[in-house]
Amino acid sequence: MVVTKHKKSRKKRGSRTQGWGLVHRGSGQKGGVGRAGGGKKCHAKKDKFGPDNLGRHGFKRGGASNNYKVISIKDLSERLENLVEEKLAEKKGDIYHIDLSKLGYGKLLSQGEVNKKLEIKVERASAKTKQKIEGKGGKLILEHVSVETNTVQPS
Repeated sequence: MVVTKHKKSRKKRGSRTQGWGLVHRGSGQKGGVGRAGGGKKCHAKKDKFGPDNLGRHGFKRGGASNNYKVISIKDLSERLENLVEEKLAEKKGDIYHIDLSKLGYGKLLSQGEVNKKLEIKVERASAKTKQKIEGKGGKLILEHVSVETNTVQPS
């Protein structure tokens, strides 16, 4: 006949240490977390993590960041009627007037097809975008920066 033994933690519920004295609390005495113990005499761990993994390395360039929201012609043409209804864009005759900087966008991308005449005011746009919009009789107004070129320079 097999005798089942109940766990000590089940028996001692309600007591502070549950029969383990003061040592057996939480995750115990495991000596640290992460890279703990990697002091002066830790040559084996230096090899394990790599020779250059501790401390700071390299540098970061300061300067202007390119953290601006982008929108493509495809997304803009899908949302065009809703923008007119919400009075975020205007329709004068057959031309749609849109100020993308007021909508929070910094750059217009060329993905998609232009089906309507658009007059768009934006901070940045690719050269292909300008060709597409002006090809359909529209106009692209750049606020601060000139048109960016997407061509790769031969080396």
